[in-house]
Amino acid sequence: MIQEQAVVVGVNQDLASLEILRNKPCGLCGQTRGCGISIWGRLFGHRANIFKVKNTVNAKVDDVVTVGIQENALLLSAVIVYGVPLLTLILGAAFANIAFAGDLHADRNTVLGAFLGLFVGYLWLKGHNQAGGFSAQYQPVILEIVDKKLVLKPCQTSKN
Repeated sequence: MIQEQAVVVGVNQDLASLEILRNKPCGLCGQTRGCGISIWGRLFGHRANIFKVKNTVNAKVDDVVTVGIQENALLLSAVIVYGVPLLTLILGAAFANIAFAGDLHADRNTVLGAFLGLFVGYLWLKGHNQAGGFSAQYQPVILEIVDKKLVLKPCQTSKN
């Protein structure tokens, strides 16, 4: 089982919203929670990666918990998330290439077929996820409460 520590950022009935704590601090201020002043944070709008899990250990807001997920579930999820769009992209390109073999713009149509296949793969993944296609074994679980009431300091940078 792959385990990480996370902080509880919200509790709603039997669900807890968690944010993973980074193991290594950022190079700007040494904090393990993002502050959004890095170049990627400024370019893409820093937002925390918050996810919801069942709160089976009765964790409260600001508690640090250990969260885990099965290795095979993570591997299979990665294969599905990356493999399905890649497969549909290749199938779309191959189908368009065969369908428009004698056309003057066969290359353009092959590229359009590839994009259409990629889009179909995206739609399938979105529908599969919303339909609950991933069973409970693919969901992370809270294993234990590590520390009560984590004290977080705001990120402070030194001006030279």
